[in-house]
Amino acid sequence: MAKAAPTPETPDGPRSARKHAAILNAATEVFLRDGYPGASMDEIAALSAVSKQTIYKHFGSKEALFVEIVTSMTGAAGDIVHNDVLDIGEDEAVKDYLEAYAYRQLSVVLTPRLMQLRRLVIAEVGRFPDLAEALYEHGPKRAVGLLAAMIERLAKRGLLTVDDPIAAATHFNWLVMSAPLNAAMLLGDRGIPKPAELKRQAEDGVRVFLAAYGRR
Repeated sequence: MAKAAPTPETPDGPRSARKHAAILNAATEVFLRDGYPGASMDEIAALSAVSKQTIYKHFGSKEALFVEIVTSMTGAAGDIVHNDVLDIGEDEAVKDYLEAYAYRQLSVVLTPRLMQLRRLVIAEVGRFPDLAEALYEHGPKRAVGLLAAMIERLAKRGLLTVDDPIAAATHFNWLVMSAPLNAAMLLGDRGIPKPAELKRQAEDGVRVFLAAYGRR
């Protein structure tokens, strides 16, 4: 009888999962430090204490490994922003609620590692469009979709006036994110605003958003 393939539920599963995580962690450090072309699969294997054959068994190719890094990093950032977001309290002002959300979004997205990842993906988009698609699907597109759902809930409670939740979410996203994101992308770590600047950016973006979408 053939042996079943290892899964997290079988005795070999946890070991395989640990190797998978070790490879991802090592590869993330190497890709962010050396860029996609400069990343060495031999170094990734050495850092994760596995063979190159094991890396290819888990991921198939260097590109697939990087796609999973993009997916996992952007997905994790999105989870921090959107998971466990409580509904607005009965006595809470929508302005305060949206400012807290905007500040959380800015603080999570504008980190050196995520900005490094974005620059890497943009640099390789011509050769590897799958990288950009992974970043877009698990980053901006997912963020706008989750934000639209939140805005729609607020509108149903009569706290916002919204005809198109996706359009409103897109406007909110870029009112809040555009200027600091451009600075962080183009100026490197020195372009990432300090917490006080992020707070002011969140407040300014929400003020303009509410001028357009506030309760009539």
